[in-house]
Amino acid sequence: MVEIASETIAVHGSTCRLCGSSLWHSFVDLGASPLCESFLSAEQLNHAEPFYPLDVRVCAECLLVQLDEYVAPDKIFTDYAYFSAYSDSWVAHARAYAEAMVTRLDLSPKSLVVELASNDGYLLQHFVARGIPVLGIDPAANVAEAARTRGVETLVAFFGEDLARRVVEDGRRADLLVANNVLAQVPNLNDFVAGMEVVLAPDGIATVEVPHLVRLIEGVQFDTIYHEHFSYFSLTTLVRLFDSHQLEVFDVEELASHGGSLRLYLKRRGDERHQVSARLRALLQRERKGGYDRLEGYAGFDASVREAKWALLELLIGLRRAGKRIAGYGAPGKGNTLLNYSGIRTDLIEYTVDRNPWKQGKFLPGTRIPIHPPERIAETRPDYIVILPWNLKEEIADQLSYVREWGGQLIVPIPNAEVLP
Repeated sequence: MVEIASETIAVHGSTCRLCGSSLWHSFVDLGASPLCESFLSAEQLNHAEPFYPLDVRVCAECLLVQLDEYVAPDKIFTDYAYFSAYSDSWVAHARAYAEAMVTRLDLSPKSLVVELASNDGYLLQHFVARGIPVLGIDPAANVAEAARTRGVETLVAFFGEDLARRVVEDGRRADLLVANNVLAQVPNLNDFVAGMEVVLAPDGIATVEVPHLVRLIEGVQFDTIYHEHFSYFSLTTLVRLFDSHQLEVFDVEELASHGGSLRLYLKRRGDERHQVSARLRALLQRERKGGYDRLEGYAGFDASVREAKWALLELLIGLRRAGKRIAGYGAPGKGNTLLNYSGIRTDLIEYTVDRNPWKQGKFLPGTRIPIHPPERIAETRPDYIVILPWNLKEEIADQLSYVREWGGQLIVPIPNAEVLP
């Protein structure tokens, strides 16, 4: 049963959440989909699910690519199914970051590291191990509790300017302010970034990690679009966003995580200790050459998405007609966008597995594909396994190396469906 949610009025309507301009230009329309982390219990299978539009627009003025706010954040993030610590590679990524920041900023037990959307403490735990005080802020009580078991002090709340002022009134300001993969999940960008400026110490540094829109476009990573991600950023637009709140981007790193991300380094405007880096200037120039500083650079993505969808369906349908059994690996948010947009259900992918016990025994939203523990693969020996969190394909391929015992093969669905050698 499917219920198209039409009674929810978008908070931002047809205006840009960054600059307030009217939104007239479509970037890609992925139809209607349920919330990507709204996993179903067996008891819910006989009930309707709300589906919301995935019609993405691009602002002609500031070039922010964005979704309307169809669902309030407290309906999404207060009891959240994503736990960062279940990805070994992501924990390793966090450990390397912490070590680099301790050295680069000379952090000590007199410093304070504040992380926004700190999840289950996967990152801050590495600072705690070095005796550096930390404060995590996250709206999801269930993941915050997991963080506290790791010794990470966590405040359960949505971050914004008001909360930032309360933290400062409590005598705490961030020497290092961390915002990893949260900016896309913030409907009120200006309030969030204004809060960053408030809580940052006078000589503090902020780092922000965010999926790079250019990599999304060039890699046809349409499955990273879902309702929990309200905005999609180029470096050009990010510089404008932070500049409007007295924060200056002075350096950037390109990361492989999440299909291609940016790590921005921010300082207060007027802080002369950190000069603008050559790689920041170079990446801005590359975006200009690619046309991402003007509206025309965002045309044609919709056609590329349709081709990627058709290629995946042709592969799976051909394998099923040949009598092959197909399973999935993982139950990530991106997988639910991919499966719902492509119309893939249990006739093509029999089941999926996930290491997160919270998801096991439940069903994927929309497609109703059952989620089992990873051991299910060895028990049923499918011929093909679709890696839904394709950004972790190397890590998952290692975990699934045993499928060679029966000739099993792995499929990566994005950007063009392929069977791994």
